[in-house]
Amino acid sequence: MPPSLTDQYRIVFNRPTFQGNELRYIREAIENGVISGDGPFSKKAQALLEKTLDVPKVLLTGSCTHALELSVLLLNIRAGDEVILPSFTFVSTVNAFVLFGAKPVFIDIRPDTLNLDETQLEGAITAKTKAIVPVHYGGVGCEMDAIGEIAQRRGIAVVEDNAHGLFGKYKNRWLGSFGQLAALSFHETKNFTCGEGGALLVNEKRFVERAEILREKGTDRMRFFRGEVEKYSWVDIGSSYLPSDLQAAFLFAQLEVKDRIQEKRRRIWDRYREQLGAWAEGNGVQLPFIPTHCQQSYHMFYLILPNNEKRSRLIQHLQKKGILSVFHYIPLHVSPMGKRFGYREGELPFTESISKRLVRLPFYTDLEEDLQRDVVRAIWEAPIT
Repeated sequence: MPPSLTDQYRIVFNRPTFQGNELRYIREAIENGVISGDGPFSKKAQALLEKTLDVPKVLLTGSCTHALELSVLLLNIRAGDEVILPSFTFVSTVNAFVLFGAKPVFIDIRPDTLNLDETQLEGAITAKTKAIVPVHYGGVGCEMDAIGEIAQRRGIAVVEDNAHGLFGKYKNRWLGSFGQLAALSFHETKNFTCGEGGALLVNEKRFVERAEILREKGTDRMRFFRGEVEKYSWVDIGSSYLPSDLQAAFLFAQLEVKDRIQEKRRRIWDRYREQLGAWAEGNGVQLPFIPTHCQQSYHMFYLILPNNEKRSRLIQHLQKKGILSVFHYIPLHVSPMGKRFGYREGELPFTESISKRLVRLPFYTDLEEDLQRDVVRAIWEAPIT
């Protein structure tokens, strides 16, 4: 969060954390004399993700938005094509497609996981549908079996927005490995960060070579570096979607201790769940739901209050205690841009209801236990009844 919003709080909502080798690796990158894209640390980070997630190719990008834009280009999505996605998501999910002329088709979310409601997919598909974009909200997997079956039967691509879900699983399989393509985020609010950054997971080998070309300004530069061509030139459309190796150095320092980071976040998440369970039950508050067949990524912890008034009272109460809690997405379909696509309030009732009642609690990797205890105590004292 910007300093102007956080200086007044004793307990902030998010704080990027450092795991020890970030500065050392950045110094190495500088000393190596290679700080542009696809340097040694980029290759190390990509290789780590490829091996861990067991995907054919990982390409670091400047952001999750860039990874989604690459997906649009790889799938040749053009003006007039339709893309199905939840309205309860960050604007980048839809912008990546609208930027190239696609029409968003918003559907409602499930009442339990807050993920795209797969039971509404069939009714939203038309002859113009080119992609389905499941968003793994909070790092809890969408129902990928059902989504994949529908997509395969109807000949539609699946692009996973896995900004929240790195190292989460659905039925013991990594999130991000189900769609033809998937996007990751390494923004400072995510479990693993380099300030701004992302990655494209390429799960079908037929896309790999073109993905490299599109990401390298439409040139076959990567083939040149591998000695496959004598010189590189402009061979396709594209843009500059590479992060610098300084960013990759920072990111690699975090990824190489991924188990330690995830264990810290698991403990924070579990403490919230254990210490707020009775309070939530007594006040009609819904806590995050994790299906037994999902292993979450421990990205966030939220509360769903009975109504907007009670949520506002809770947020204000926490503010008075010096604790910053925040709401989440404003539904895209009721935004000014959503209305330009013909959407109106009332069309996706559960999305609209959740948006008015959800509050996220402070959650970051190095959140101290005594500070978390203060957050819990303040919630128990909140006058929301």
